[in-house]
Amino acid sequence: MKKVLIITYYWPPAGGPGVQRWLKFVKYLPDFGIEPIVYIPENPSYPIIDKSLLDEIPNGVIVLKQPIKEPYELASVFSRKSTKTISKGVIPKKKKQSLIERILLFIRGNFFIPDARKAWVDPSVEFLSRYIAENNIETLITTGPPHSLHLIGLQLKNELNLKWLADFRDPWTTIGYHKKLKLTRSSALKHKELESSVLKGADRILVTSKVTKNEFQSITNTPIDVITNGYDIEVQSAFSLDEKFTISHIGSLLSERNPQILWNVLSELVSEDPSFRNSFQLNLVGTVSEEILESINKNNLKAYTNVVGYVSHKEAIKLQQQSQLLVLIEIDSEETKCIIPGKLFEYMVSQRPILAFGPEGSDIKEIINETNTGYYFSYSDKEFLKSTIMRYFDLYEQGALHGDPSNIEKYSRRELTRVLAQLI
Repeated sequence: MKKVLIITYYWPPAGGPGVQRWLKFVKYLPDFGIEPIVYIPENPSYPIIDKSLLDEIPNGVIVLKQPIKEPYELASVFSRKSTKTISKGVIPKKKKQSLIERILLFIRGNFFIPDARKAWVDPSVEFLSRYIAENNIETLITTGPPHSLHLIGLQLKNELNLKWLADFRDPWTTIGYHKKLKLTRSSALKHKELESSVLKGADRILVTSKVTKNEFQSITNTPIDVITNGYDIEVQSAFSLDEKFTISHIGSLLSERNPQILWNVLSELVSEDPSFRNSFQLNLVGTVSEEILESINKNNLKAYTNVVGYVSHKEAIKLQQQSQLLVLIEIDSEETKCIIPGKLFEYMVSQRPILAFGPEGSDIKEIINETNTGYYFSYSDKEFLKSTIMRYFDLYEQGALHGDPSNIEKYSRRELTRVLAQLI
């Protein structure tokens, strides 16, 4: 088998969407004649833990570990709550940030470039240089965020002349939270320089959306391939539908991921329709910011809202398949057009209709239309949203609300790995 070394920060027992992509690629790469060797930190500060994912690590896969020094434990001396919240990516709006939060964001943005895992770069290069030479490895893959891992790839490429694929699960300098890091002009320039050096230094760039591909093509001539996230059909099981008309969002709801249009429509339907009022329940599964909860309360939806909190991936799958409708929410901004949340693909295979919200021009709309898995709404499509929810509610009352997806097979994790294997 051909060996490939995969450098990733997120690995079980890390929870959340970041771990899923390469855990599944590692699972299926041997089917295509490739032996994956995974390199991870020995003592990471994962913001979310999901021990159930440990069961999904393939038997026999080699996992290399080296210690990492991270600043989060030191930062937590000042405010453990703020440190944990920021490390999850939940950054409060500027006017609601405490002094400690503003200081932590400034330090994170300007003293840890490109990110808080930068101290892992040099020791990793030293360790992996020896390992690569001793084990005849010719191909290297780095995946970010954290984008400091790409700097490991850049140094190894320069020293050993390996074939290097840099995988961007999210973009670098245009990622949604980048503007919130209180960057000085010199820090912002440093980010740009590092981004450019990685995009030009890699042999191939992997991205998860067409929008990111178009963005990177303006910076580099390096070949760029889109390999989206996907679903793993083996984790799907049959569950009974909820008795209530449940509308569920599964995943983190950041401060700016706040569709007022949805809360307004649901508030109107609760007020106008007694049948809807008696049947409706809003489920929020995962980390939810205070701003989101405030918006829901202002729309008099608190009594209809079930805040579940974080659950394991297996439990999330169950909740998806039990819900009547699933909600996908992306921030309404230019920077988020490139984001295709990984849960979109698990939503698709759950057989439940999707209500998706995001900016105009997002790749999400194209995928939903192509697969007949629901509807995509801009943040101004109020009447269309209201009529769509009522149409789904009528079907629910008739016992006829179900999904009818098509053309989703190419988004299975195994088929996506087939594409990856061809590039390797």
